[in-house]
Amino acid sequence: MPDGAVLINTARGALLDHEALIDELRTGRISAILDVTDPEPLPADSPLYDLPNAFITPHLAGSQGNEVARLGLAVAEEAERLSAGQPLAHGIDASVLERMA
Repeated sequence: MPDGAVLINTARGALLDHEALIDELRTGRISAILDVTDPEPLPADSPLYDLPNAFITPHLAGSQGNEVARLGLAVAEEAERLSAGQPLAHGIDASVLERMA
């Protein structure tokens, strides 16, 4: 990446070598905006939190408008189903977790 570049990752945290990124950010040559990390969330002692050229967001890319309210409603509805002993409308199959977005 050229000097002054900004790396943005909103895809998957595992796409980046975080140790190499930290080393590069410490030089001040580039900046990074990370909406996803590996692991997620980052450990509390991650150097990424303290680097002035690293910006960490709480995995919110794509959730900026009405979809946030819809996501909250879906969670509340699932909680109601669970507490009533009903099957979940959006259950998760553990065997596919590694492939899920």
